[in-house]
Amino acid sequence: MPIKVPTGLPALQAVIDEGCEIEVLTTTTEKTLKIVLLNLMPMKETTEADFIRVLSTSKEEVELVLMKLDTHTPKHATPEHMQRFYKGFSELRGSKFDGLIITGAPIEKIAFEEVTYWPELCEIFEWAKSNVTSTLFICWAAQAGLYRKFGIQKYLLPSKMFGVFAHTLNNHNHPLVKDFDHIIYVPHSRHTNIMREDVVAEERLELLSESEESGVYIMQERGTRNFFITGHSEYALYTLDSEHKRDVHRGLPINIPTNYYLNDDPSQPPMNFWQGTAHKLFNNWLSYYAKK
Repeated sequence: MPIKVPTGLPALQAVIDEGCEIEVLTTTTEKTLKIVLLNLMPMKETTEADFIRVLSTSKEEVELVLMKLDTHTPKHATPEHMQRFYKGFSELRGSKFDGLIITGAPIEKIAFEEVTYWPELCEIFEWAKSNVTSTLFICWAAQAGLYRKFGIQKYLLPSKMFGVFAHTLNNHNHPLVKDFDHIIYVPHSRHTNIMREDVVAEERLELLSESEESGVYIMQERGTRNFFITGHSEYALYTLDSEHKRDVHRGLPINIPTNYYLNDDPSQPPMNFWQGTAHKLFNNWLSYYAKK
């Protein structure tokens, strides 16, 4: 279905240039879902493209609004880009949205309270309760949301969780995982983890999907339309490849991403076996949870 994004956003053209058939929405109606993306990832345009890619395959019409923090200036995006295409939380706090997506951020090793924008982020968590129909907390944002709402801690891993991992479903009848295969694959890229026992001990959470290798994946806050997702279903085919090459170039300790390259050979192309599930995930979220 059509998608509306800020006029002139380069990420839209980048996705079209990939060969994706996207119908651009120029005006909105009552049936158009307003989705706001709080983009905390460093490479703003890459993340914008990721979510345009998955949201534009939905059955629902979508208007994507980009939110920025008032108390944080990104290092990897130009001021011109942020000023032209993003709106600060202070500008949007009086608005209502059908969905909110809060992305991950490369600050996992920092205690939550030591993150410079933690107070504003907590304010956004509270604002969403009365201004957003459904919220997706992704990767670091999932850990931040679980900590803020339930006191669930994150733990540093001995090595980076990096690759594409098999997951099972704990509730096949749940609308968010409608039409999923019994085994699904999801990219992960993180240095910290949430303990399964902490999740299942919290009665206000339902664990919907998990992996023997990468741990808990999708959790829902019972009685709400809020979901905590530890993986990166939205990732493009070559994102893990770019991260691997970046870390190798920097001389950082990094393993070859698991289940990603053909024959586990970085000179071979990545294998694409998660994006179909990603499209179902976001379509189900929009259809059953963001849509009133």
